[in-house]
Parts: sequence; structure tokens; C-alpha cells
Amino acid sequence: MTRKRRVFFHTLLPLWKANRLSKGWLIQLLLVLLSAFLCIALSLVFTKTTAVYSAVPSGQKAIAQTPNLVQQGKSFYDAGQFAQAVKVLQQATDAFKANGNELEQAMALSNLSLTYQQLGQWTQAQSAIASSLDLLGYSVEKGRGAGEQESREANSIQNLAVLAQALDVRGRLQLAQGQSEAALTTWQQASEIYAKIGDNAGLTRNRINQAQALQALGHYRQAQKTLDEIEQTLRKQPDSALKATGLRSLGNVLRVVGNFNTSRQVLEQSLAITQQMGTDASGTPQTQVGDTLLSLGNTARAQQQTQTALKFYQQADSASVAPNTRIQAQLNQLSLLLEDRQWNAAEKLYPQIQASIVNLPPSRTVVDARINFAKSLTRLKQHDNAIAASWQDIAQLLATSVQQAKALEDRRAISYALGNLGELYEQTKQWNEAENLTQQALFAAQTIDATDIAYLWQWQLGRLHKERGNIQGAIAAYTQAVDNLRSLRNDLVAVNPDIQFSFRDEVEPVYRQLVDLLLRSEAGSDRNLENLASARTTIESLQLAELENFFRSACLDAKPELLDSIVDKGDRTAAVIYPIILPDRLEVILKLPTQKNLRRYTTKKSQVEVEKTLELLRQYLKEPDRTIDVQKLSQQLYSWLIQPLEVELEKMQVTKLVFVLDGSLRNVPMGVLYDDKQQKYLIEKYAIALTPGLQLLEPTPLQRQRLSALTAGLSEPREVAGIKFPRLPNVLYELKQIESQVPKSEELFNQKFTQANIQTQINSNPFTVVHMATHGQFSSNLEKTFILTWDRLLKIDELDNLLRTSDTSRSSAIELLVLSACETAAGDNRATLGLAGIAVRAGARSTLATLWQVDDRSTARLMSEFYRQLANTNLTKAEALQKAQLALWNDKTQDWKRPYFWAAYVLVGNWL
Repeated sequence: MTRKRRVFFHTLLPLWKANRLSKGWLIQLLLVLLSAFLCIALSLVFTKTTAVYSAVPSGQKAIAQTPNLVQQGKSFYDAGQFAQAVKVLQQATDAFKANGNELEQAMALSNLSLTYQQLGQWTQAQSAIASSLDLLGYSVEKGRGAGEQESREANSIQNLAVLAQALDVRGRLQLAQGQSEAALTTWQQASEIYAKIGDNAGLTRNRINQAQALQALGHYRQAQKTLDEIEQTLRKQPDSALKATGLRSLGNVLRVVGNFNTSRQVLEQSLAITQQMGTDASGTPQTQVGDTLLSLGNTARAQQQTQTALKFYQQADSASVAPNTRIQAQLNQLSLLLEDRQWNAAEKLYPQIQASIVNLPPSRTVVDARINFAKSLTRLKQHDNAIAASWQDIAQLLATSVQQAKALEDRRAISYALGNLGELYEQTKQWNEAENLTQQALFAAQTIDATDIAYLWQWQLGRLHKERGNIQGAIAAYTQAVDNLRSLRNDLVAVNPDIQFSFRDEVEPVYRQLVDLLLRSEAGSDRNLENLASARTTIESLQLAELENFFRSACLDAKPELLDSIVDKGDRTAAVIYPIILPDRLEVILKLPTQKNLRRYTTKKSQVEVEKTLELLRQYLKEPDRTIDVQKLSQQLYSWLIQPLEVELEKMQVTKLVFVLDGSLRNVPMGVLYDDKQQKYLIEKYAIALTPGLQLLEPTPLQRQRLSALTAGLSEPREVAGIKFPRLPNVLYELKQIESQVPKSEELFNQKFTQANIQTQINSNPFTVVHMATHGQFSSNLEKTFILTWDRLLKIDELDNLLRTSDTSRSSAIELLVLSACETAAGDNRATLGLAGIAVRAGARSTLATLWQVDDRSTARLMSEFYRQLANTNLTKAEALQKAQLALWNDKTQDWKRPYFWAAYVLVGNWL
């Protein structure tokens, strides 16, 4: 996990009298100087302000040195030496106060607040920014500032510029502390001031910050609209360093929110502008070239384009004149080579990094770089123990990081360095030393309320306790880690986006390993019942975390109180099944209707065997002629998942099964599980539904008396975005069959099936069903999950925008979204995350979709029967689908009995 450097805002020399400069000339100078220091960091305030130095009376040497103190503070800040920056900035603040220069004092205090934030010293940061705003005439309680005080000097251009950017610092502090709404309000106040003084650069920077606050608040459409407007504004500006840097900042933000393609386009435009400008005497454009290439590498990496990312990192290394950018490019290149198992290339690169990193002066950035390098060396050594770097060398690298972090008085860096040294001792099985270092790291993180790294050390302590046989201590440590992860739901996105890209390594295992421990307790004990409930809750939380990582945003409104009420009150014939794949076994947790206590069943099958079976079954299901192979494999799954539960299910007269599936199990339709004794598929015995978690459901049945449908489909072959899609000749027949069952219908067919027409229909009619018969793909990559319209690929966020009506007075939601002819992405083992994502974000209570492309004649037949059954008020949506599948299975006129034809259909979400 790396952290990106925030950019210090510094003072401008030497504008010693406001009346010496015209307003227009001053604004121009402010904009030029602001543009030189725009921040490229993600999810952080781009903090630059202008400071105006007064003339210094002769003989006041201490005061004359104050600008130098501020410049020293900036130098220390830029170098990542934050404790040193605090010391000199405090001296500057005191000197400005002694001289009565309130404007300069306010600026120094704002800088001081920003530096305290870097150190995680939130109380001091709050005090400093409050003092700064007070000096500027800003009322924190009333939210009023210099802009409303016409009679004071505070209304000068200088004061307004300082106030606006002090507010930016305050907004950054609020966002870092989880106060997203307050941050948005603060930034909106700052934007009014930027607009008043004509500071377009500051306004653009500010709006990027606002977009991130909107994202953290869950206002995704508004955030995206803001980002789109920023992009258009920047594109219209003439090429300049300011435009290039603004585009780079925007490109980085777009990557964080998951808009990878646009991020790439914006960053490429930034690079082109910078390259055309050439290099001035200071080398600034060349520095920007390196920074932009590094950003392009990060975006390509997020797109899973390994070779492209490596190329960008190599170019960034060659092009940059900044040592920190070069070392970051090299480290990113090394970690990506290791991730891609390019061991030989990694072994050739690491000596180059080793030689470079020794010469870098101590700073937060360098401490991070050493830790990053040590982690990569550890991974390389685990692959090949014969590499030149020894375990002692790696330990020394981390020990030096600890020493440098302590010298910098940077508790966050101290925590991170100590924790990683503890992890190295864990690797070498030196348990006492590992635990001691991990406890120190955790204490350092907790003293600055750094929850985003504290959870790592709680997880590490859990592993250490487990290794030493202290299971209860391990459970306690893991539970604290998971609790911290839950509290970080917004911060994982808004404050620490790096975690998004290491989710499978640094987040998901915490949940899984806790579940493993919870389910190791002896059966029958009270503690076991408590642990069983905790395990179920933890799996639900993992489902939420996986989806939020998929969306790159904390977007889900979980309601834990609904966990059991949806079954016990909403449907007393439904049981909920949680299968959990663990390294050495398959666990199943069962929630029966009206039963308080959960049941647990264990099958001793390794994760490797389970996943191999699932992958083979997934392949065979897509081949019409592999029915015997399908039955053989699905019978194994039946014996593992259902057979142990059969007695309880029959006893409770369960007729519906709701699965909260884990991992690779999501890739296989549960209805195809085969009981070889009765020679029946599971769908013949139970109606079946899937859900990403009961916390996401409302126990509301389908309102059939007002059923109305918007049907849309494509039958013609299309080529969109370079992808060729074949004909679907029976789509029109499918739509007509639906319309015959749902008289209140509107149809969008072929050329009429466009985004604009969908929007018009949704806004003008309260549809309860939206049915799309078209090509589509579900993927674990947000960018590769789409629905095909006549002229474009419709992504999840766009589908969300379309289906959520703009009429806020309308209370009815779309009850059912149907996506036929869609499929999961080939070769993507987590592709059904895309299906779950659409189900959650489309604004519909339920989604019916296909896991692979089925013959569209059988699809038309099944859909017709599904809507006919849906009209029966005594049936739930799950039961209507069950009967439609069985009707297809029993059709005597066609050979549709093979699972390929009927098993692909899955209902996700509310099954009532």
C-alpha cells in the first residue's frame, strides 16, 4: 500500500503592498503560480495558496527571515519531512504574529494544518485551521467569511484568495475525518470565492475536490456530472502547464471512481500538451511528463493491461528528472512484474532500485519506497530463495525505514514501517519479535486514529495468535480488524484509494480468515452459536465489501436489521443458504424460516478440489452436448451443498432456496445441482434465487395489480466499440410474447432502442418491469460490464442513471429488470460480480439474467411462460421462474431438456 504525496501550498514573494498592483495583474500572477503546484494526488485537497509578504522595516532581522522559514517549511513538506516542516512553520507563525501580519499568519497556519494532517495529528490540524479562518474573518459557526464583510480589508483579492484556499484545507481535513457532507459544504463556500476573484485554476481544483466528496456521499450521478463539466472546461482552455496539470489531476480522480477509459483519454491529452510545450529552464514540463506517464501506468494497471502499464512505467523512469517519480515508477514496475510472475525481469530490475534508493534523503516518500521495495523483495525471495538479497538485507531495509520514520517524527510512517518489519519476522517464523513489533505498530496507528492501517496490524496479530494456538485471541484481533474495515467503507474510497487495487490481497482475506476461525469452535456450545451468527454477518459484510470494491465507491445502503425479518416475516417457506469456500473445507450455514438458531454443515473438501469442480461444470454447461458430464459434476456439488440439509428442509416444508454464494460458486446456477437418487435437478424441487446479501433487500412482494413493462431489444447484427455482435432473430417474437402477457407495455426495438429513448420512457411512465433482450456482458471489471443498445455499450453507472427516475415525487421503484441474451465474460472467474453489481445498482428490486448466451428461440419461449406465471398473484418471482424453466424442460416439441437451454437463468435480489 503506497501513499501519494500531497502538495504544500506556499507563499508568494514579494507582493508587499496590495495597492502597488492592479487587480487583473495580481490575479494573473496568482494563477501562474498556482498552476505550478497543482497536486496530482488522489482524493486529497489540492492545496496551494498565495501569500503576500509585506515590506520589512530595516533592523527587523527576525521578521525578514520569516519568508525564508515559510520556504523552508515548503521544502521540508515537499521532501516528506513533515515534523521538520511543522517546526519551521510554527516559528513562521509566531514571527508573523509578533509583527502583526495577520494575513501571513493565517497562511502559515493553513500550511501548518495541512502538515499536521499528514502526520495524522487531527486535533492540532483542526486548531491550526480554525485559527487561520478566525484571522481571516471567517465564522465557523455561521459559515460566513471575508466575502460578506465589505467594510474590511478581508475583501481584498489577497485575503479572498487566502481564505478560499484555507477553506480548501479545512475541507480536506473534514473529508479525512469522514465528514464528507461538511467537506462538500466547505468546498462549495470556497468555490464561491474563487468565482468572485476570477481564479479559474482554483475553481477547477476545488470542483474536483467537490466531486470526490459527492462520491463519498453516494451522489454518484452528481459527481460524474461535475467531473464531465470539469473535463469540458479544461478541454476548451488553450494549452498550458495549468491545463496539462489540471487534466492530470482529473485523470487520476477518474481512475479512482472507476472510469478507466476516460481517465486514460484525459491523461493522454495532458501528456500531449506537456510534450508539445517542451522543457523550460526549470525542467517543470519534463517533470510533468514523468508524473503523467506514471499516472498513465497506474490507469493501465487498473485496466489490467499489464504490458501497457509496464511500458508507461519504463517511460516515466526514463523521462522524469525527479528522483521520487523515478523510484516510484521503478517500484510500480517491479511490483507489477511480480504480480504477473515475470520473475526473470523482476530479478534484473531490483538491483537498479537497490542502488537508487540508498541515495535518497529521508522523507515520508522514501520511507514508503523502502517498505514497498522490501515487500517486493520478500515476494521475489519467496519465489527464488537464491536471489542476492538475503532475509537480513530485507530486514535491514525495513529497520532503516523505522529509523528514518522515527527521525522524521512521523507516527504514520513509524507505524507502517514497524508493521512491515513485524510481517517480515512473521514470514521467518520469529513469533515473539513479530508480535512485539506488530503491537508497537498498532499502538502508533491508534495514537493518530489511523484506522486504515490499524486494521492491517490487527489482522497481523490475529495471524500470529492463530499460529501460536491462541484461537480466541486470534478471533478478537480479527474481529477488531473487520470492525475497522466496516467503519472504513467510505474512507476506503474517498481517503485511501490504494486499497481498492489490493482488495484481494489486503481486504478480502481478513473476512475469510475470520470466518474460518469462527467456524472452528466445538459444535453445540453457546460460543459456537454466537460464532456461527458472527460468521454469517461477516460473510454478508464481505459481500458488501466486494461489491463496493467492484464499483470503486461506497455505494451500498446496508440494513443489518433485515437479515432475518425478510425470511421470518416476508416468506416463511424460504430458507437462506450461505456456502463458504475455505482452504481445507466447504462450510454451509443454513437459516431456516422462523428458527432463531442457525445451522452449520461441514464437508471436508479442499478449496482446490471445489474450484476445479466448479470450473469444469461451468465449461460443460455452455456446451449443449455435455449433459452427462454436467450431471456427474453437479451431483458432487449437490452432495456437498444440499444433501446434508435435506432433512431439515423437508421438516420445515421449505419450497424456496435463497443462496448467498461465495467465490466461484457464483459462476454456476444452483438450479442445475443434481440429486442422483431421485434423478432430479434442484430446480425441480425448489424455487431458487440468489442475493448478494439479505442486508440489501427490502421484504416487499411484487405489486402485480399495476404491472407495466418497458420492453427493448435488438435483432440486427451490430458492431459497437470495435466489438461485433451477431443477430438475435427471435427477439421481436420474445418482446411480442411479453406484451401479450403484460398489456401495459411500451416497446423500443432496434433503431428505437437508444439511451435517449429509454430515458424518455422511464421519466414519463411508472414501469414496474424493464425487459431488455440484447447482448450484454457481466465482468469483474466495471468497465467491461455493459448492455448493448442500438448505437452504444451502456455501462452500469449509465444504466443506473437511466432506470432511476428523475421524478423524485414518484415512490415506486422498478420491480424487475430482465436481461436476456447476456453472458458472463469468458475467462473471468469473478464475472458474476458484474451481474450482482447490475442487480444492486440498476434501481430494481430484482434482476433476472442469463449466465451464458442461450438459443434465443428457447429464451423467447421461457420468457413468455415466465410472464404468464408472473400474472398469478399466488406465485413469487422465484416460483414464476421455476415454473417457466420446468415448462421449457418439459416441452415435448423441442429438445430443450438439456441444462444448456434452461439452467442459464438466475434471479438475483428480492424473490418475493
